Amino acid sequence: MDPVSQLASAGTFRALKEPLAFLRALELLFAIFAFATCGGYSGGLRLSVDCVNKTESNLSIDIAFAYPFRLHQVTFEVPTCEGKERQKLALGGDSSSSAEFFVTVAVFAFLYSLAATVVYIFFQNKYRENNRGPLIDFIVTVVFSFLWLVGSSAWAKGLSDVKVATDPNEVLLLMSACKQPYNKCMAVHSPVMSSLNTSVVFGFLNFILWAGNIWFVFKETGWHSSGQRYLSDPMEKHSSSYNQGGYNQDSYGSSGGYGQQASLEPSSDEFGQQSTGPTSFNNQM
Repeated sequence: MDPVSQLASAGTFRALKEPLAFLRALELLFAIFAFATCGGYSGGLRLSVDCVNKTESNLSIDIAFAYPFRLHQVTFEVPTCEGKERQKLALGGDSSSSAEFFVTVAVFAFLYSLAATVVYIFFQNKYRENNRGPLIDFIVTVVFSFLWLVGSSAWAKGLSDVKVATDPNEVLLLMSACKQPYNKCMAVHSPVMSSLNTSVVFGFLNFILWAGNIWFVFKETGWHSSGQRYLSDPMEKHSSSYNQGGYNQDSYGSSGGYGQQASLEPSSDEFGQQSTGPTSFNNQM
């Protein structure tokens, strides 16, 4: 039997059924989707310029761009419709900072989630042996939650700038030939942004997962256990003192009640005096 089967048969992977390890595995998976859909993107658009002089026209102007979206470095040549002259242009904007920050957060989140999942599965006893492991895990989870929120928000704004800069209608406005009414300029096809939109969605989903996992990691720390101990100790003292007082009052009340009932009942001497009364009367008779 191979080692993986032995570990599975021994019940090592039961840790994945717990919310802590299960959410960490989801974070690992969603981090892969986040940096793959953003970091692996490449797209382009196609334009056409139909000059009055057909020999000067160019009906297939391809403009390609990709991650990290330094669009100001993407250059292309278009006809001027004034002889054989060409106009060299470049796309506008630079969204590399937000895109690279987003991908960096996703990569490091993937690496940490992978390491944490391995620790949860194979080294759970050492993880819970002292408070250092859960404490570090809690701090890192809080930091990554903040980074996912910042990175996803920044990349959403950066993606909006990329869409504007690569809009074919905006690019056509940069061409001098398209400013002449007798030349026909049109967009053949626009860039497909579906994977980039998906990357933003996965970014915010990662933020929700990491933020939700803060509570489950916090429960593993000593802060949570000490807080429960602090709340339970006063309650136990209060309940014990209440039980002691109630017991004394009940015992006192029961003894007093029995005493009162005993005092109300006639004694044997009184019964004797009452019984002799009628007999003496009979004797006199």
